Amino acid sequence: GLDPQISLAAVEFQRPRVAKARKADPQKLRELIATQAEHDVLGILGEPVVNVLKLNLALDAALPIAG
Repeated sequence: GLDPQISLAAVEFQRPRVAKARKADPQKLRELIATQAEHDVLGILGEPVVNVLKLNLALDAALPIAG
């Protein structure tokens, strides 16, 4: 199945590809990703994760794919 959340490290690994596809500044993309990072337990413990759907919606709003 698909995991709705992925690690911040996994998002960072994909950041250059996403920046290229969206013709976006990689630093601006990094800042947007940082706003989407969540912690697993009580908002403070655990490895930061990113909800993929929420991130994609934020990307669509802030950095639409030029067509």
